[in-house]
Amino acid sequence: MQFKLKHFIIAIIVVLVVLIGGLSWHQHSHFNRNTTINGVAVGGMTVDQAYQKVKASSRSNDVYLNGKKIYDGESTTSGITSADKSKFTTALNDQRTFFPSGKKQNMTVMPSNVSGNQTAAMKQAVNSEVAKMNEGRCAPVDAYAVLKNGKVSTVAAKKGNQYDLKSVLKQFNNERANGTIRLTAHYAQPLAANSKTVQNEKAKLSALTKRSVNYHVEGENYHFTANNVITKATYQNGKYAFDTSAVKNRIDQINAKQATLGKSFKFRTHSGREITTSDKGSYGWKLSADKAGMTLADAMADNKKSVNAKNDIYGTGYNKRGTGYGVTSNNGIGNTYVELSLADQHVWFYKDGKCVFDADVVTGSNTPGNRTPRGVWYIMYQQSPATLRGSNDDGSPYSSPVQYWSPFTDTGCGFHDASWRNNWSKTEYLTTTGGSHGCANMHPSDAGTAYHDMEINEPVVIY
Repeated sequence: MQFKLKHFIIAIIVVLVVLIGGLSWHQHSHFNRNTTINGVAVGGMTVDQAYQKVKASSRSNDVYLNGKKIYDGESTTSGITSADKSKFTTALNDQRTFFPSGKKQNMTVMPSNVSGNQTAAMKQAVNSEVAKMNEGRCAPVDAYAVLKNGKVSTVAAKKGNQYDLKSVLKQFNNERANGTIRLTAHYAQPLAANSKTVQNEKAKLSALTKRSVNYHVEGENYHFTANNVITKATYQNGKYAFDTSAVKNRIDQINAKQATLGKSFKFRTHSGREITTSDKGSYGWKLSADKAGMTLADAMADNKKSVNAKNDIYGTGYNKRGTGYGVTSNNGIGNTYVELSLADQHVWFYKDGKCVFDADVVTGSNTPGNRTPRGVWYIMYQQSPATLRGSNDDGSPYSSPVQYWSPFTDTGCGFHDASWRNNWSKTEYLTTTGGSHGCANMHPSDAGTAYHDMEINEPVVIY
């Protein structure tokens, strides 16, 4: 009896091994019964059978969105080629289960030969249809973190009723292999306040509140905290956005103390007399509160400990970036400059504190609009030769070729040779017609030396 039972058990085991082996072989080499590839039923087929069937199928290339046909495609072959056969093996492995499964699933095998033009037209149809569906609908508003007046908070999300184009296009890309593409549009969902993205925004902004930076302005150093700089900030898509209006008062104070633009200068003339220049000149610099705010905020975002103000200055005249930043000697004018005395009708050219050349000039005549302006200006640019153009007092135009031209005002005043001038009297400029239109006329024999003794952005002190 025991002998028969033993043989019976062995027989059952053998049968089970055979069945399991056969089942395993079948599952290993055949698709599950409710599997489709690119919308074509391949259940129970081998890789080769499935490949041949899908290859022989045709594509309608129709596109449906929420059950509505939105693109009437041009029918084509499947686009499957011999280069795609290995993809069927991959699809078999991806859908394989140990036991047979009745689960419906569509596997995607992207054909090697698909019309790019028709794909583009299909995608355009999807874009157009979703845009039409979204007309008059409200987009959702993502939640986001904000730093305001030193505190970080979260602005809640707002739901909308627009359809999510991005989601539909993602479906399209996944479904493009199918002969008929069926898409479903869902409402776009806003980013929630408890999302990882918003929590990361909060962390980034919170870190800002603890940072500070030293701001170097010429020889001075100023310490700024986040509260001194940032009125409001957000951090979205990996970028900060700042409102730095908080910095304005502090920058105004620094400008009052150190900036030179629009200020008069203490200046010692060639004779040793100390004067105070007019504040009407264009030479000098000021800090832009907007630029300074962004420099400081960006430095805090990058966790820098110090930053220089040199890129935050501005000026007037030809050089909008400002002139003389970093020059602290001689009350901000430096030791290389041009000195022009209207009373003496004479000009001196200094290099590193030494006068290298001087010459007589005739400046603007004593009439409104023609007087050479007092103040500290700068050489805007130099040109040789040049043609000066303008209007005479009677309105008639003039065009005067010169060999050397070094302007120092936006209104057209500068140093140039005046070969047409005969009267070089020191009182000629006091008449209403004997002076220039505001320029410093120079003897042709002096103009070349003067031209080469000047440089762009060099101060021109006129008194």
